[in-house]
Amino acid sequence: MKKDDIVKVKIEDMGTDGAGIGKMDGFALFIKDAIIGDLVEAKVMKMKKNYGYARLMKVLEPSPDRVEAVCPAARQCGGCQLQVMDYQAQLRYKENKVRNNLKRIGGFPDVELEPIVGMEVPLYYRNKAQFPIGKDKNGRIIAGFYAGRTHSIIANRKCFLGARVNEPILDRVIAYMESEHVEPYDEMTGRGLVRHVLIRYGFTTHEIMVCLVVNGRKLPGVERLVKSLTEMEGMTSITLNVNQERTNVILGKEIVSLWGKDYIEDYIGKIKYQISPLSFYQVNPVQTEKLYGKALEYAGLTGAEIVWDLYCGIGTISLFLAQKAKWVYGVEIVPDAIRDARNNAKINGIRNVEFFVGKAEEVLPEKAAEDGIRADVIVVDPPRKGCEESLLKTIVEMGAGTVVYVSCDSATLARDLRYLCDRGYELVRGQVVDQFGMTVHVESIVLLSHKSPDSHINIKVEFGEGEGKVSLDEIAESAEKYKLAPRVT
Repeated sequence: MKKDDIVKVKIEDMGTDGAGIGKMDGFALFIKDAIIGDLVEAKVMKMKKNYGYARLMKVLEPSPDRVEAVCPAARQCGGCQLQVMDYQAQLRYKENKVRNNLKRIGGFPDVELEPIVGMEVPLYYRNKAQFPIGKDKNGRIIAGFYAGRTHSIIANRKCFLGARVNEPILDRVIAYMESEHVEPYDEMTGRGLVRHVLIRYGFTTHEIMVCLVVNGRKLPGVERLVKSLTEMEGMTSITLNVNQERTNVILGKEIVSLWGKDYIEDYIGKIKYQISPLSFYQVNPVQTEKLYGKALEYAGLTGAEIVWDLYCGIGTISLFLAQKAKWVYGVEIVPDAIRDARNNAKINGIRNVEFFVGKAEEVLPEKAAEDGIRADVIVVDPPRKGCEESLLKTIVEMGAGTVVYVSCDSATLARDLRYLCDRGYELVRGQVVDQFGMTVHVESIVLLSHKSPDSHINIKVEFGEGEGKVSLDEIAESAEKYKLAPRVT
């Protein structure tokens, strides 16, 4: 094969980025927008030594799992990779991806995975959206998303993954810009004013936040924009975010209030959170509640445990765990996130938590040495790159009986699990939770238990006779059954 060849190929697998994989003359061809079971015609675009890339030209025979994309811009936009795949097939693909990474990268061929947790409706689930603002070739102001691997804006005000309020908000913002002759930002020249429109929506409270990211400190005729937006039911916060840097980083550090509060509120389960334009907050609160519920289950809390929540962010998991733990310590390197975490604990009246700013691999041993704070359970929810090796080393040294690992990238999850399991831990079970329907992204959660006889499980029991009470003999029998070394404290 060579560049520009037209080939006919059957798609047998899919890569981690969602591209279909077919075999031709011993070469693997990666074909975006093709799914397992498709027979396609494709044009070869680039060839490497053992594999190549091709562009989908025509679906000759569709897979049984192929469906019509709900969004007309799905193929152009870089946001959705799996819209043409039936949702149940998406779930199978995601679960297999996690399982294969655990097997291939981590060396865990027989890991016990509970059935994947899918979404009831895998559309309109995102509570946050960031729309770049620009101009089309005719000079009209547009909002949308970047095409895959580019900064070319695909005009699309109606994203089927975002909250339904996004489209009317964008209509009002662009109508204001047109009437006041406000120019969108141009990345090539560094000129223009409005860069992005950030929208947050509270799925429980129905509160709305609109934040315009601007290459300046004020907007002309802003009163007209505020009047238009505040006509919408639920509008709670209108702000500017100042970003005057020549960068592709979306948000700057300064927030200028235009109307209302500087935050909105929303819930995950029974826990209320205040969310500012700069806050990290899970984008799918419905599935996040299921994920955190599983973290709580895996932690096995009885009310006697000291828990450390590493990469705690604004305290989302910490506050969930605090409902059943004796005490929870959260650690996060971002000072603003810790400020939000402390505030979220306060507004929920949760007093058995404490938050520290710093690197977890430094904070944990320092607190253990100075204050004698132990770790019965450690929970980690790192960014996509996974845990730093120094942090994994600290987890091993702390010797917690239980580690719960929440991951948004199963490749780095598998790598980190291998490190921990080579140093005293064993992988007990795990589950995949789909928080990002129509995309290749997925969350995983696993339970690790320490193999050392010094590790222990706290069981809160009431001795005696009658319902709900157990004898020491019954505890001894259970300990023998589950290979535990009981000790009474």
